[in-house]
Amino acid sequence: MKHPEKTCVLGVISDTHGTLLREAVVALAGVDLIVHAGDIDSADVLASLQDIAPVVAVRGNMDRGGWTKDLLRTQVVKVAGVRIYVIHDIHALDLDPAAAGFSVVISGHTHRPSIKQKDGVVYINPGSAWWPRSGEPPTLAIVRVRNGQVQPRLVHLGA
Repeated sequence: MKHPEKTCVLGVISDTHGTLLREAVVALAGVDLIVHAGDIDSADVLASLQDIAPVVAVRGNMDRGGWTKDLLRTQVVKVAGVRIYVIHDIHALDLDPAAAGFSVVISGHTHRPSIKQKDGVVYINPGSAWWPRSGEPPTLAIVRVRNGQVQPRLVHLGA
C-alpha cells in the first residue's frame, strides 16, 4: 500500500518593519504556514498574516514593547518530514544545524535575500518584504516541503 505524500507550502517573510504590502498578502495567499523571521515591528502585521494562515514568528532586534512578550528569539518548525530552525540574525546562531538534525535555517536581519546550501542544510533569508537593501525590490520566499525535500524560491514583490 502506498502512503500519501506529505506536502506543506511555507510563506517565509522577514523585516516587514510595521508594514505589510498588498503584494505580500497576494503572494502568501494559499500557503499552509507563514514563518516570520523577525523585525515585525507591529502586532497589526502579525494579525494580518494570521488572517492568511497560521504564523510562527521570532523576535527581531527591532521588536519591542508589550506585544512582543510571547515572541521567542528562536523557533523550531516541523513540517512534511523536515525540521526548520528559525532565528532573526544568522550571526546569533549558536548551534550546528546539521548536527542538530535541521534541514533548513530561516533568518532575516540583513534585508538581503538569499538561498544557500551548506553541509546538507538549506539557509533561507527571504530579504525584506518592506525595506530592501542593495537596490533590490521587496522580497519574500515560498518554500515547498514535500516528503523531506525542500524547494525554496524567492518572490519579488512589486517588481
